[in-house]
Amino acid sequence: MEPLPEDGERDWAEPGVYTVSPGVHRIPLPLPHDALRAVNVYVVTDGTRLVLVDSGWALESARERLSRGLKALGADLGDIDEFLITHVHRDHYTMAVELRREFGGKVGLGKLEEPSLTRSGDPDRFPMEAQVDLLKRCGAGPVVDVLAKAFGGVRHTEAHLWEQPDEWLAPGKRAIVPGREFDVVHTPGHTAGHVVFVDDEAGLVFSGDHVLPHITPSIGFQPVPADLPLSDYLDSLRLVREMPDRRMLPAHGRVTDSVHARVDELLEHHRDRLEVMGAKITPDVTTAYEVALRLGWTRRKRELGEMDPFNQMLAVLETGSHLDLLVAQGKLTATETDGVRCYR
Repeated sequence: MEPLPEDGERDWAEPGVYTVSPGVHRIPLPLPHDALRAVNVYVVTDGTRLVLVDSGWALESARERLSRGLKALGADLGDIDEFLITHVHRDHYTMAVELRREFGGKVGLGKLEEPSLTRSGDPDRFPMEAQVDLLKRCGAGPVVDVLAKAFGGVRHTEAHLWEQPDEWLAPGKRAIVPGREFDVVHTPGHTAGHVVFVDDEAGLVFSGDHVLPHITPSIGFQPVPADLPLSDYLDSLRLVREMPDRRMLPAHGRVTDSVHARVDELLEHHRDRLEVMGAKITPDVTTAYEVALRLGWTRRKRELGEMDPFNQMLAVLETGSHLDLLVAQGKLTATETDGVRCYR
């Protein structure tokens, strides 16, 4: 396998090693049974020191693909000096933990991910228990039922993969390899401690799941939920928009020339969704679940019941986050009865 140029002609998830810019290479790693298809891991190297931005999910297929990709660059898994992780979802964090145990290498993660990381490492935690509580508040009993059928009764089976990092990343400049530094920028919303890495000199932003080229990232999907994750997310988008425009290196999807262009699309999308969701509230439609049932989801405008249980959950919680932001803006009011939040 030889490194290929990042020319935009190939399917972004096609296996291989793609040279994004001098000293920066993209290796898409597989995500079996996942609609995202792959996660991009970025290798940053000066020929002696080697750093990964995100690491992939701790799966044998991903490990093999990463090993082959590094060999194409004249390196091995044991040559990774450091992992810089954008956020604490398993397709970004867990391979770093596994490889650190075997080969060493330091792991860096945003400081505000600590509560969710600690909760993720609790072996007594049930999958998505925080989300189940939020779904109940959204009045989404039927979604809780389908989730229970899919995931219920099984305790957390990956607790061993959620070890603490070696470094809690703080915002600001940070040396990466000799002659190269990143600016660590806190961008909460997708998760509370999400960070992006900006390479000013090369004109690159490693955007993680904060800005994705083809989909809108989920909001606040984490074991310890934030109060107003959509507000955090929109503020983080505006922060990136205020910076100079740069080439975007996302965690899922192809490399694109302008992060600003995609941020503008995401801001417009959420403006539209806020307006549409707020307009759905009537005397007969008062909960996030009832609103979600009346919306189209994905680009295909699918009905809520047509989606799998996991994506039904994300859709309802996204609806709740929009309605809660409208309450914070004074455009709606909310009351809770028997643990269910109703909007007016």
